[in-house]
Amino acid sequence: MHSVKEAAQITGLTEHAVRFYTDKGLVPSVQRNQNNIRLFDEESINWLHGVRCLKQSGMPIEVIKIYIELCLEGDSTLPQRSELIMKHKEAALIKLEEAKRHIAHLEQKTALYQDILEHGAPDTTNPRNWAEIQHMHADVFYSPAVRKA
Repeated sequence: MHSVKEAAQITGLTEHAVRFYTDKGLVPSVQRNQNNIRLFDEESINWLHGVRCLKQSGMPIEVIKIYIELCLEGDSTLPQRSELIMKHKEAALIKLEEAKRHIAHLEQKTALYQDILEHGAPDTTNPRNWAEIQHMHADVFYSPAVRKA
């Protein structure tokens, strides 16, 4: 049997994470001794490895809990677990596309700053200057309804 500290060392998790995951019910085989101290057998260590793997994929704790409950029900839940993983993958791909859009925007901003710094272009990044440069970017600063007014 392993202590929290040992379980953390074995799994690469922090002691806090080990306690947190057990408190959330993500380690169904964890045991406690007469002093209510957590004890981890090899199965508990495997659950911790599994939780770590799912958490590293960005899966929320609530979904990991559902996944574990399905695992405990056995092989009959393979289709549900597969569906859960596929949905999580789809959500991750959506986040990836969003991150790509963020990077593209930041690349434009970086280029803009370089142009300002290297060529003395007007500082369009500072809202204090926007009143002076509205004519340059009217489509960005004001919606069509405001421009007509």
